Amino acid sequence: MNLRVTHDLERYLRPEEIAKISRLELRARHVVEGFVAGLHRSPYFGQSTEFVQHREYVAGDDARRIDWKVWSRSDRYYIKQYEEDTNVRVVLLVDGSESMDFGAGPLTKFDYARTVAAALALLVLRQNDSVGAGLFDTEIRSVIPASSRHNHLQAVLAGLSAERAAGTTDITRVLHASAESMKHRSIVVLISDLLCDRDALFRGLQLLRQRKHEVLILHVMDDQELDFDYSGTLRFEGLEATGRLTCDPAALRNGYLKAMEQFLEVVRRRCASSVIDYKLVRTSEHLDAALSQFLNFRIGMKVK
Repeated sequence: MNLRVTHDLERYLRPEEIAKISRLELRARHVVEGFVAGLHRSPYFGQSTEFVQHREYVAGDDARRIDWKVWSRSDRYYIKQYEEDTNVRVVLLVDGSESMDFGAGPLTKFDYARTVAAALALLVLRQNDSVGAGLFDTEIRSVIPASSRHNHLQAVLAGLSAERAAGTTDITRVLHASAESMKHRSIVVLISDLLCDRDALFRGLQLLRQRKHEVLILHVMDDQELDFDYSGTLRFEGLEATGRLTCDPAALRNGYLKAMEQFLEVVRRRCASSVIDYKLVRTSEHLDAALSQFLNFRIGMKVK
């Protein structure tokens, strides 16, 4: 098992990638704090009955959480911290359906999505927060429960590498199952090409929002899906049992690009109306650049 995990770590997070991510974290610690730890200041937190520790009172803290018994012994103000005060949960949902197996470049969408998930898991764990992950198609096939243990990255990598992209997508079932399984308020990061029923997608996302989870979408697409830069007569083979088509792509390009832009505009608009953070990512983008742009977009601060 250790040999396999080492291989997975080298595959998904090469030494130079780890170095880049580490520099990104050091340069933007306050940005990352806003991404995964900003919810520490949320009024929804601190309601757990699982006491963790005391922390000295500072201006702005809720006076109702002062431990008066400690004050009577020490003559100093301390507040009670609960499990959810010190441990944000991030849940990474990675699309493992057959459509994710497409890739005109060095990485398929599936490999890119798993790499992004591994990088985000690393960032979350380095913030001492909890991260869990799941690969899905018609159901969640590989579940890695949330944990903040220092060696948990190995479990995440092993889970992400244990499956291949296959099957169709049942996004309603997946998002409903995710909502039912999460007992604590979490940050849910959906990493997918979103090639599924859009109404079903947003019904599931709305359920997560109704249950007070924060939702972020990383929309992973291949350059050829976005640019349709083909020439000559080609046969296209559809994924997820969508059939085959032989055609001249140049004759279809304008109509295809118009349909793609309409698709992206609908997704962007519905995400905005549902208060869901959305970022389109091309598989040709370098990992560190994609993460930097995502954090910049997410927090509204520039990472230099």
